[in-house]
Amino acid sequence: MKAFPRQRLLTALPFAALACATFVLSATPARAAETFPSKPLRLVVPFTPGGTTDILARLIAQKTGEVLGQSIVVDNRPGAGGNIGAEAVARSAPDGYTLLMGTLGTQVTNQFIYARMPYDSAKDFTPVTLVANSPNVLLINSTLNAHSIGELITLAKREPGKINYASTSTGGSPHLSGELLNIMAGTTMQHVPYKGAAPAMTDLLAGQVNLMFDNLPSALAQIQAGKVKALAVTSTKRASVLPSVPTVRESGLPGYEVNSWFGLLAPAGTPPERVRQLQQAVDKVLAMPDVRLRIEQLGAEPGGEGSAAFAREISGDTEKWSRVIRTANIKAQ
Repeated sequence: MKAFPRQRLLTALPFAALACATFVLSATPARAAETFPSKPLRLVVPFTPGGTTDILARLIAQKTGEVLGQSIVVDNRPGAGGNIGAEAVARSAPDGYTLLMGTLGTQVTNQFIYARMPYDSAKDFTPVTLVANSPNVLLINSTLNAHSIGELITLAKREPGKINYASTSTGGSPHLSGELLNIMAGTTMQHVPYKGAAPAMTDLLAGQVNLMFDNLPSALAQIQAGKVKALAVTSTKRASVLPSVPTVRESGLPGYEVNSWFGLLAPAGTPPERVRQLQQAVDKVLAMPDVRLRIEQLGAEPGGEGSAAFAREISGDTEKWSRVIRTANIKAQ
């Protein structure tokens, strides 16, 4: 057997080691990208079960989990207008495994309402994608003798401060719907905040509150069952699922408009490639005909606009609602 010259052997070894190391290093990023996600994900809903945020989160979690090949567990963390759940995500590891179903309240309005915030909504999150847009709806029960926005305004002005309205939280879009109505109509209806749509609806049905502003998806079943009456929707056009219910602006308040949105966010610092992978998975789900139909049946419009567009929407709403909050002097109790 021919011996390999010692000098050539020593010279060849460093090159072989370098080639091996280069192969390992070049393969590592590819393997890391391929293995995400390698375990179940957590989607935090900062409100109680049964509301629109929860309904949409569970729909998206199930379908997106199928696309990613990993289950997505919905974790309800209600309290402080959504701040408790949002803080939990902001403080989580930025690895793509913990996400927030954010709302107008958690990402825009709470920062102007709470004296102390446990997170910075602009710096502590990375937008992933918009999930859905939804109008709010003004609901009344049988205890209130009003059959239109005009009659409600007349009644509220005749008895200032007597009529109250429930919402899902302080500073959320349902609350802002009521405050914007107060500002534009010159009324003084009193706000009664709850920790989600379900407990607020319970008290509305029991006659504990006169009115309720709610996201349309979570209220639709009660409206269709005839348990509550929808007086108006807050969008610029009528909702396709409630074609006979007028908008607030066509009921006598031109320029009135409030829309709720729901979107996925990750902790700041989450690797861009993982954010992109999550966005693509969710956008794929939102393009599915059965998912789009389900969201539309709830009275909402599917999103799927991507990270950059979602970030611009958050920025625009921050400017708009900060003015309304200052005018109405809204503060967390």
